[in-house]
Amino acid sequence: MRAHVRRQRVRKFLLLIAFLFFPLTVYYYSPVVVLAAAAAGVASGSLILFCAQFLCALWLGRAFCGWACPVGALCEWLVDIRDRSTGGRGDWLKWLIWVPWVSVLILLVTRAGGLEKVEPLYMMSHGIPLGEWSGVVAYLAVLGLVVALSLLAGRRAFCHYICWMAPGMILATRAARAIRLPSLHLVGRAEACTACGRCDAICPMSLPVSAMVLDGDVRHDECVLCHLCVDNCPRSAIDIRCGVSGLKS
Repeated sequence: MRAHVRRQRVRKFLLLIAFLFFPLTVYYYSPVVVLAAAAAGVASGSLILFCAQFLCALWLGRAFCGWACPVGALCEWLVDIRDRSTGGRGDWLKWLIWVPWVSVLILLVTRAGGLEKVEPLYMMSHGIPLGEWSGVVAYLAVLGLVVALSLLAGRRAFCHYICWMAPGMILATRAARAIRLPSLHLVGRAEACTACGRCDAICPMSLPVSAMVLDGDVRHDECVLCHLCVDNCPRSAIDIRCGVSGLKS
């Protein structure tokens, strides 16, 4: 149990660091900066980050969301203010953002004749997004949106409904499964599960974890591999491993 507590302390510390650095990294998460740079034939830092997230997700799934995302950190802290399950009924909404965004990105890159140079600090004054008013507005707008969605729609509502980074990582995890690439994922022991519901209650993504364990398939598109269900199961019915497994959508 001490190892479990230590692991969650490390995870929360990493999320805190990611959030504290968010004023300096906000443009790296911006879908707008990606499009503006693409129109000029530039590969921005945000495009580099999104590509890195996709590649990492082939092996790590959506662990970035559970361990290193500054927005995810804020979402989890807001649970203490308004602990309400999202239910995941609107998970498809983020795809309505992602598909047009990727389509426009491809169109802009094509019209620009390709990406001719790489500028990680594109649109950043002296490397600091908040050095310009546009950066300050973008930062405050993201924070306001995350807070509003969390209070109105529940746990990690931003991640469920409008995150433009999640679909890329979801596609990567599906691709890893298709090519049978070993990757991190949850596994469950149905014979050990008593359906106490503790994992369901603590899951930040509001997933029906106990039902998935009893069903014998604990992989899910929305799982962020935060280990909370693993670390809080009184019967050790859930674990995390690296290998090939089925996927529950």
